[in-house]
Amino acid sequence: MVTVGEELDRAMQGAFTRPVPKSAGAQMRYLIKRHGGRTMPVAELLGISRRTVERYVRNQIRRPRPELADRLEREVRARWQPQIRAKAKQAAATTSGIMIDVQARFGYTAAAGSTDQARVRHLTLALPPRHAARLLQAQEAGTAEDDLREIAAEALGEVYFRDGGRRAHGLEVELKDIVDLQFEL
Repeated sequence: MVTVGEELDRAMQGAFTRPVPKSAGAQMRYLIKRHGGRTMPVAELLGISRRTVERYVRNQIRRPRPELADRLEREVRARWQPQIRAKAKQAAATTSGIMIDVQARFGYTAAAGSTDQARVRHLTLALPPRHAARLLQAQEAGTAEDDLREIAAEALGEVYFRDGGRRAHGLEVELKDIVDLQFEL
């Protein structure tokens, strides 16, 4: 299932200027560097022993088991190029906004007699900076996925279905089943 939080992270990764380290040893060395040169916090973060971390650093172990490889890559990506990530978030929140490409089933609450029933739509829209800022701040604060979906639905509702507030007053948009979702800075 596609999540709003994961797709926002993927959009931030698009702003990176250098590739993320590929080998397990390089990824471990990066995490150790980010944790002040200490191996114990990295071991606790990954759920492995300190000795195992040291073996990866020395390239005595080269290929982690699949679940450790996934965790390792996810933790490195989450910490990679924090200044570039911060600049991209700042630009999206103040000047450029975010492009959103979503294919989802939208539900509506509208006036009685409306024929607009829930159906799958494919939308590609530019969310203005105020919506991008709200979405990015919520993600940074650790907001739950359902709440991120609600914020995205409100933004889509205002930008697409209400045309910036000029039509369909009282229309509430609910982002139900997301088929595909992409954000781009």
